[in-house]
Amino acid sequence: MDGFCWSSVALLTIAWSWLASPPVVAYIGPGAGLSAIGALVAVVVGIVVALLGFVWYPIKRLMRRLRPAAPGEDPSEGSKA
Repeated sequence: MDGFCWSSVALLTIAWSWLASPPVVAYIGPGAGLSAIGALVAVVVGIVVALLGFVWYPIKRLMRRLRPAAPGEDPSEGSKA
């Protein structure tokens, strides 16, 4: 078994099962289709908002640190609001 390549066996098995399977005819009703689209949109928006929040928070801290402090304001305290 020297030089036997399991990845080629796996690839051939997947290709054979894909080519040998009959075509599938499926119907997705309007309710299920809209639900699936809505769930996909919600997941994508959630990921985008999470990434924006992950990037925005350090930028906000940097902008606050670079902003000159107003007279009478202690820069080490930060915002109380």
